Parts: sequence; C-alpha cells; structure tokens
Amino acid sequence: MHRQYTYEAVLEAAERIHWRVEDLIGGDKQLDFARPFMPDSLARVEGLDFLSPAARRVLNQIRGHGYLYVFGLVEEFILPFVLDHARPQLHADDYRVRALLGFAAEEAKHIHLFKRFREEFQRGFATPCDVIGPAEEIARTVLSHHPLGVALVILQIEWMTQQHYVESVRDDGALDPCFADLLRHHWMEEAQHAKLDTLVVDALAGACTPEEIDRAIDDYGRIGALLDGGLQQQVKLDVDAFQRASGLLLSGDEREQLLAVQRQATRWTFLGSGMAHPNFLATLGELRPAAREHVERLTPTFR
Repeated sequence: MHRQYTYEAVLEAAERIHWRVEDLIGGDKQLDFARPFMPDSLARVEGLDFLSPAARRVLNQIRGHGYLYVFGLVEEFILPFVLDHARPQLHADDYRVRALLGFAAEEAKHIHLFKRFREEFQRGFATPCDVIGPAEEIARTVLSHHPLGVALVILQIEWMTQQHYVESVRDDGALDPCFADLLRHHWMEEAQHAKLDTLVVDALAGACTPEEIDRAIDDYGRIGALLDGGLQQQVKLDVDAFQRASGLLLSGDEREQLLAVQRQATRWTFLGSGMAHPNFLATLGELRPAAREHVERLTPTFR
C-alpha cells in the first residue's frame, strides 16, 4: 500500500516537539476544579437537566478523570507493541528505527503523564474514583491477538485522539486550562504516532496472506468488543463515584438515564469517533473494502 508518510519526515517533525511531564502537571500547574475538564460533545452532561450546574460539572470532571485513565490504559499495550515491532528492525533503516523508538519513548512519557494527572486529581478531588484494570492484564489480553489486528485498534485510537483535540478541545475556552494543556501536548505527539502506526499497519499487512488479513480484521473486532466491555464497566464506576461525590440520591429512573447517556457518550468517545475517522477508514478499506463497509454501517450505533 502506498503512503505519503515516511519515517524520515515523521522523525523530523517529532524532534521539533519538546515537553516534559513536570512542565504540565504538579507544582504551579494545578487543576481548576471550578471549571469543566471535558468538552460536552464528549462528556454529554449538559443534557442531564435533572442535575444542577454544579453537579454536572462534578460529573464532567469525573469523566475527564476516566478519559485520561483509559488513554493511559490503552498506552500500556501500545508501548510493548511498538517495542516488539521495532526490535526485529534494529539493523534496518536508521530513520525507521529512530522513529519507532521515539514512538515508544513518547508513549512511555504519556503513561507517566496520565499517572501524574491521576495523582493530582486524587489530591484535589475529595472523592475516590475507581477504575477498571489491572492495566497489565488488559494489555496481555489485547496483545494475544494477531499483531495486525492490534495495530488496527491502535491506529483507530491514534486518529481518534487527533479528532477529539481538533474538533472538540482546541477552541473550547471554558475548559480548565491545565487539563486542556495536557490534551494539547498529548495531541502534538500523537499526530506523529498516527502516521507511524499507518506505516506499521502497511508493513504488517504486506507480510500477511489474505487469510491472515481476514483473521487480523476479525481480531480487530474482538479487541473492540473487549474494550467496549471495559468501557461499560468504567461508566458504572464513574456514576457510582458521581453519586458519592455529589451526595445526590437519584431516583431509579434518573440513575438509569444517567447510565444510558454516559454509556453512549463513552462508546462514541473511545470507539465510534475513531471508527468514523476518514484516515482510519481509508486504511481499513485498502485491506478489505468489505471491512470498511461493515464499520461504516456499525458506526452510527455508537453515536
């Protein structure tokens, strides 16, 4: 498959980006709990009119906490995947090796960043927020699938990150500046990762038989279902945390409405928005046009 991306160009762009975790969170870089963290196009809390504005803000912040936790969780399997892909190529093209190792180093930095955010969030948010896991077990399960299937899931996530920041975060001046800055710096590096993972998918697909590509696409779907199940568990944990943090006694109908809205919001945030990205669909369509058509039919159910 032909691509306009090259390892040399991606490496050159990546080396122009410099930031440290310590510059973004902690010290004088504090979260502002008087402001929302997430754009409502992703959090979908403003339509819950049985909640007060203050309660909706608390729910928004819990969603922001879960959002970055899930990003950190998926990067726990992206990091070993990239290292496994890079290792056999250590004596190949120098630009490729350096770009892939930079990819891995940046993912390790992102994991660190999101752990530091969680520490600061827990320090400033009075109520504990439980999370799914452990990350190591989820990573092991994901990585047990066909490498091309894993690469497709990662590609969907990388393009999803781009879409979230550009379309929902970048121009939203109401968000906490510290949280938005974390997303901006994450986006800056993920912009290169999406290109690199496109090249990784191409390389893996080029070494596969048609039967292996079919298996990989099936595994892509299985991993998506696995992640979907975990996301639904996280929604319940978030709603439980919200009830503890707000002290609200929701009626049965209100809790069910809250769960339904947040389930759909989370599915769109982490699955549908990536599945709908035109660059992801283009790559999938080059592998199997029928697979692209299936994903395009499925995506509206995640909105």
